[in-house]
Amino acid sequence: MVMAAADCTDLPLFPLSNVLFPGGTLRLRIFEPRYLDLVRECSREGRGFGVCLIIEGAEVGEPATPAAIGTIAHITDFYTLDQGLLGITAEGRNRFHVERTRVRDNGLVRGDIRAWDEERTIAVPAEFGLLPTILDRLLGQMNLPARHADRSCFDDASWVGFRMAELLPLAAGERQHLLEIVDPLQRLALLRDALPRFQRE
Repeated sequence: MVMAAADCTDLPLFPLSNVLFPGGTLRLRIFEPRYLDLVRECSREGRGFGVCLIIEGAEVGEPATPAAIGTIAHITDFYTLDQGLLGITAEGRNRFHVERTRVRDNGLVRGDIRAWDEERTIAVPAEFGLLPTILDRLLGQMNLPARHADRSCFDDASWVGFRMAELLPLAAGERQHLLEIVDPLQRLALLRDALPRFQRE
């Protein structure tokens, strides 16, 4: 069971239409004032922000309703996009549970969150041995940075499960379910069972 790592912490939230997993990479185009404020705050204080799947609403406009389980993201890079917009790259860290939310005057959603501990490291059992091989092939085909990860990562059930969950063409709700699972072997079992859906005829 994943337990809360700390007492409630106040965190700005960034509801999105997709799911960020621990160890994953997120690239965002920032243009709304509320999210420019979020980036300034996180940069000034050296803190992360919470990424949650949108349950109701949209990424732009009125504040959206976030899922109760999300992932803390830490900004790792800034860059300028077309038309002078700000782009950021962030890395997923710990998952968290949102205890309560509130909306600031600028439309930014903030949450009182409890961070979860990292999942325990479990070797990938032989029954799931095909998953690291498929993951390695997918990372190579898509030319993703994770293909350069230490080979020991490919024997870590959590790492393999999170990477597979973000790469397979799953619905957002399925990804959210995989994020919320606290047993890495249960996550691998669901991913293994989902694979036949994506095999070519």
